[in-house]
Parts: sequence; C-alpha cells; structure tokens
Amino acid sequence: MINRELAPALHAIDEITLQQPEQYDFANGLKVFVFPAPEQELIKAEFVFRNVFEGNENPVANVALGNLLKEGTSKLSSARIAEEIDYYGAYLVPEYSFDHNALTLYTLRKHVDAILPIVHEVLTDAIFPEKELNTYIRNNKQNLQISMEKSDFLARRRFYHELFPNTRYGISLTKESLGALDREQVIALYKKQIQPSNATLFLSGNITADVLAHFKLYFEQQWTNREMVQEHGFPVLEPILPVYSFIDKPSALQSAIRLGKRSIQRSHPDYPALQFTNTLLGGYFGSRLMSNIREEKGYTYSIGSAVANLNHAGFFTIATEVGVEYTANTLTEIEKEMDRLQQELVPEQEMELVRNYMLGSMLGSLESVFSHVDKFKSVYFSGLTLDYYHYYTDVIQQISAEEVRDIAAQYLRYEDMLKIVVGKEFE
Repeated sequence: MINRELAPALHAIDEITLQQPEQYDFANGLKVFVFPAPEQELIKAEFVFRNVFEGNENPVANVALGNLLKEGTSKLSSARIAEEIDYYGAYLVPEYSFDHNALTLYTLRKHVDAILPIVHEVLTDAIFPEKELNTYIRNNKQNLQISMEKSDFLARRRFYHELFPNTRYGISLTKESLGALDREQVIALYKKQIQPSNATLFLSGNITADVLAHFKLYFEQQWTNREMVQEHGFPVLEPILPVYSFIDKPSALQSAIRLGKRSIQRSHPDYPALQFTNTLLGGYFGSRLMSNIREEKGYTYSIGSAVANLNHAGFFTIATEVGVEYTANTLTEIEKEMDRLQQELVPEQEMELVRNYMLGSMLGSLESVFSHVDKFKSVYFSGLTLDYYHYYTDVIQQISAEEVRDIAAQYLRYEDMLKIVVGKEFE
C-alpha cells in the first residue's frame, strides 16, 4: 500500500522520447504522417497547406480562404455541412497562420466512412458563395473597428509592421484590403493552394489499416492536382533600425508596450540556449520580468517574453500593459533586467529551477498522441527531425551560467530592440 505521508522521490528528467510517425507518399504528391494510438478511439486528421504568394505578400486572400473553406460546395450548403458534421459528433476546424492554412478533422473511428466524403467535398469543390464572403467582409470590418480601439492590438500591429515591412508577417488587414477582396480572387487561390501536392496530412489516433484505406480512397485516388504550384521566394528582409515608436491614444488608461527584434530560427544551433535565457528573463510565471515588474513594482498584471519561429524568420518579443504613469519606469526596469543577464552570472539555484521547469513542461505537454504530432510538426516545418529534441534536452541540461550570459549579450541587448508604446503622454 502507498504511504500517503511520504512524498514521492524526485527524479531528474534524463531523456524525453517522442513517437516516430509512419510516413506515406501518396501517388498524387500528398505527404502523410501517421501516429497510431490503438487505445484512442478519437481520430485527428490535419490537412496543412503551404500558403501560396505569387509575388504578392498581402495575406488578405489567404486569411479569407481559411475562414471560408467550409462555407459551401456545389452540392452542400454551409448549413448542411455543419449539420452533417454535428450529427456524427465531429469537428471540422479551419485554421490560418502566417505560413500555412489548415483544415483539421476530429471524429470517432466508427464515423470515418461517413465523414470523409464531406471533407473530400470541401477540399475539392468549395465554391465560396458571394453571400458568405460578404458576411465575412462585413464581420471582419466590424471586428477590426473594435480592435483598433485596443492599445495592445495597435502595439502588436505596429510591432509586426516595423519588424517585417512589406511581407506577410508585417502586413495587416485594413478596411480597404477587405473591401477590395472578391470571390474570384479567393477561388483562384483555392485552386492553387488547396491541392495534394501542396499539402501534408497528419493522422493520429486509432489509425487502423481500414481507416488508412478510407483516407487513400478519398485523398489519393479521388483527389487530383489542378495545376503546378509555382515557388516564389520570401522577400529579402532588409536591416531595420531599433526605433522607438509612440502611438498617441488620449483615452488610454494603460500603455501597451512591445519590444523586440528579429532573431534566429529553430534550425540555428543557439536556439535552445536562447529559449533557456528567454525563460529566465520573461518566459514563465517566476521569471525575472514578472518578479520585478509585477511582484515588486506592481506596474502590471502580466508581462512576458517569447522567442518565436516562423518559416522565413525568427523573432524575440516582450509584451505588457501598464498604467500610463508607469510607462517610462517599466522600460527602465526591462532594460535593467536585460543588462543584468549580460553582466551577472545567474545563480545555480535559479539555473536549476528554469532547467527543471523547461524539461518538466516539455514532458508534461506530451499527455497524448496528439501532442506528439504537434512536436513533430514544429520540427518538420523547420526542416528538422525529431533528433532536434535530443539536442534541445542536452542543451537545457548542460547549459552554464557563463553561456547564458554570452547568449544574452549576443541576442538580448536592449539597445537592439524595437520599442513600441501605445498610450498617452504622462507628465
């Protein structure tokens, strides 16, 4: 019998094992990765499409494509699609990111044969009805108008614009770009983008031979490419100055603050070490920024930093909202914390705390097969393999205080940061 009066023994995390998928290359060019989990009756199918930009980096059509993908086909109305999916207790979720559009299906294995024809219909015969498009444009104009009153939205928008000018990462939706969107534009993009040679399918759950055969029937034998997808390079990112940009918002009670810079991507050898250093600075609840600016100074409810990876760039960012009277002091404290990382060695106790937090978070995030898929996607779209996580674990376990200081000096210099503030002047 377990003695409940004794705490379980502590064990260091030595190795994190991830599930290796089975790979299939369908004859139509669709790449398929299968993560079997026989004990899991739920099936998740993620169709991920690389966003196509033909010399035009404006993402307005790509965003609309993702949102309108399941809004009707030549045979099924949007209402009928929703009713059919709901009847079988399934979910069909379109998703959009800077680099990809995706359509994700959640369904029980016993309903696969009934659900897949609907998904096939959406991917091969979406018609983007004018009525649905007009509703989408109207709703997004209204949402944009509301968002433009929010300081954090304005700060984030300006941050991406300054960081990645004239690219999909830095171009924001406007009322004008939404108004110029037309059905022909979305359909043309659909024909280029939503096709098997431009897609990757991630299957997870109880993927039996019978289930895989159903996917082959609908998404290999009955899904053909419409046209060749032309590759267009990402625009060259010119150097930018670490400007201070203030957006006056006289009605603001708080200032929204965004700092950051372009940085390395996951494929860079320093990326795990930078993640470790970022976690120390502002990447978890016990971070230095939280301890200083929230707990000690009381300037904000929340402040955090992050290292982000995109297909064509990486970046570092700090974000918070503070009372307008604390804006200058907050920037000063952020600078102090960044300088302290570059000048002082982090105590070993704090190093060990962050080490355990990061490895524990990684291990804790692998609660199901679906989490293993997410980890695989992260490295797959970065051009890496699952071996990356062995490297990541080794770096986190072995990183020294001296290495943290060097990483901070190389990548986290306050004077290199864009500084965006949305609020009102405070005397």
